[in-house]
Amino acid sequence: MFLTVAFDRGGRNIYHARLMFARPLIDSVDFARNGKELAGKIRLEDMPRLQDIWAGAAGEMSFCIKGRLDEGKEMLDLSFQGKCLLLCQRCLGGLLYPMDTTMRLWLLPANRLAEGDEDVDLEVLEASAALDVWALIEDELLLGLPYAPKHPEGACAAAQSEKSKPEGVFSVLAKLKV
Repeated sequence: MFLTVAFDRGGRNIYHARLMFARPLIDSVDFARNGKELAGKIRLEDMPRLQDIWAGAAGEMSFCIKGRLDEGKEMLDLSFQGKCLLLCQRCLGGLLYPMDTTMRLWLLPANRLAEGDEDVDLEVLEASAALDVWALIEDELLLGLPYAPKHPEGACAAAQSEKSKPEGVFSVLAKLKV
């Protein structure tokens, strides 16, 4: 009893506050039907499946997820923006890659997911009572990043070093042959 009184000054129940590192979970169908909205930021270092492709995990993605009904369909509109520092596949240096993605997701129960194949304009997501928003963003980020990121032609450090290499012995011999 003493700890509760000393910690909870004024009866504000601050020890019941949601932890800052808690991942946001939403009931996707309820979220869509009631037109709810959730916005925030996610640190790149909190995306474990992407750690191998980051050149540096510093930074964050800002996101916004909005629920809505569209012609009787439960929908989620997801957008996220930010910059990622990826590993260039030529020089293994850092490559700043901007992300600005917006998508519309149609929520369907598991037994009706095949219906989503009929509408090619919409992406389908399995409806969930505890949808992990950060995992959804991580999934979409994985799908949106290039498979083998590279600097633009001529901007890569590896390409610059190849141009400045001295001529090899065989190229000198090839010139003599003519």
